[in-house]
Amino acid sequence: MPFWSARFVRALTFTFRTIPYLRIRASATMSAMKTSSRISISTVSLLFLIAGVVGKTPRAAAQTGTVQFVARVTPSAGEDEPVRTLPFYLLSKSYADIQKEAVAALPAPNQDKFIDALDVSKELKAWMKANHRVNLSGEDFTKMLKADDIMNVPEFFKAYTERMVGDHTEGFPSPKYKLEDRSKNPAKYDLQVTEYHDAIRTFIIADPESKDSMDLSLEEVNPGHKWDMLKTKNLTEQARDTADLARGKYLVARAESDMQGQGSLRGIAPGNYWLGTLNIEAVVGDARARWDVPVTVRAGQPSYVTLTNFNAVESASTTGR
Repeated sequence: MPFWSARFVRALTFTFRTIPYLRIRASATMSAMKTSSRISISTVSLLFLIAGVVGKTPRAAAQTGTVQFVARVTPSAGEDEPVRTLPFYLLSKSYADIQKEAVAALPAPNQDKFIDALDVSKELKAWMKANHRVNLSGEDFTKMLKADDIMNVPEFFKAYTERMVGDHTEGFPSPKYKLEDRSKNPAKYDLQVTEYHDAIRTFIIADPESKDSMDLSLEEVNPGHKWDMLKTKNLTEQARDTADLARGKYLVARAESDMQGQGSLRGIAPGNYWLGTLNIEAVVGDARARWDVPVTVRAGQPSYVTLTNFNAVESASTTGR
């Protein structure tokens, strides 16, 4: 065989034998490259995700604000003291307005309807409505009574005359009419009754202090206690509903003051709020205080609130209601 022929055969044999090897090697290399590419893409994606989370966290925090507060109360004799371990509420609506909402849903009892249902004379009902009063006791009640009131309202006349006769009040008129004259001699009877009533009227005007203590004889017909209980029940239900609305529908955040009277509320969205203690009073000595203070929260900034006697809500006990 010529030299070149033998060389050609060797070269051809090498080519046939090595082609599968090269294909296998090439396939393995491509597979490794693909796997490496996948790993590289996944790693890069993870890094971008971590970077995004890290990058967004400060931005999200910057979109909210905090409320930092301190509460101190000063008794009438002494120095101010911190309000310790008292719950404070951040509301989206003032507690005063929430109370108005609760009152609108559960209005106070109607006094005129209450009077209409009473088992008393029509004259007494008319007097109660005209004077907007159902409590028939107390010094203020007896002082407000006029002679005509006592003479025209059967319950008042009975209570006054029984009191005067029972006390054997000197100079108090005595009746001259007789019951049998009502049928035997009606004209005489009516005349003597009128004269008796005129004498009593004159006595009341001359001695207005004679009305004192007549309310004791009205105890059985006095509806004041029943009316007070009805009002108290209504006020209790209104207070309960107000607090429930505040803690539910309008509650944004809650925090308890520490031993220094301080507290903080974090992660609050920017906006206008009210910070207070609902219907819970802080008691320091003889001082009582509760709050309903407006506060504005700005993104990325703390809002500082100082709660004292001066910005506390005026309680019902101090206003005389």
